[in-house]
Amino acid sequence: MIRALGEKVPQVAGSAFVSEAAYVVGDVEIGEGSSVWPGAVVRGDFAKIAIGRNTQVEDNSVLHSGIPMTIGDNVHIGHGAVVHCRSVGSNVLVGNNAVLLDGAEVGNDCLICAGAVVAQGMKVPDRSFVAGVPGEIKKQVTEEHLARIESGVRTYVELAREYRRQGL
Repeated sequence: MIRALGEKVPQVAGSAFVSEAAYVVGDVEIGEGSSVWPGAVVRGDFAKIAIGRNTQVEDNSVLHSGIPMTIGDNVHIGHGAVVHCRSVGSNVLVGNNAVLLDGAEVGNDCLICAGAVVAQGMKVPDRSFVAGVPGEIKKQVTEEHLARIESGVRTYVELAREYRRQGL
């Protein structure tokens, strides 16, 4: 479901997929090839949320913030994640049930493990592997990690195309 909130009208690219069971409202931009899956909520009521190209917001995730939020290109936001941050760079995996708190900034080419909690205001440098509660940088992302992130993104871009083709 895509809804305006007063003058705040979501802008969804023609090649993007938004499930009819998702809720996208307000000042939201969704880029080409991106997808928002069932149960996901993208609430641009307090501030703008800009989602880049080929980015997936999986089932039951929530994106909301009191400050403008940018999500880069080729980002995979896993099931049940809560993204309430300032920014997520490009080529990032946010694992299932991860939480990114107010003002956090995640760089490019990062992996936020399932269940990790990125603290309020934390700045995660490029190529960081973050795990734990609270989230800590455990190591650098490897080329193998990046290849798996890229593969997951490609898989979901194709899956979203198939859903659109079938009118789902």
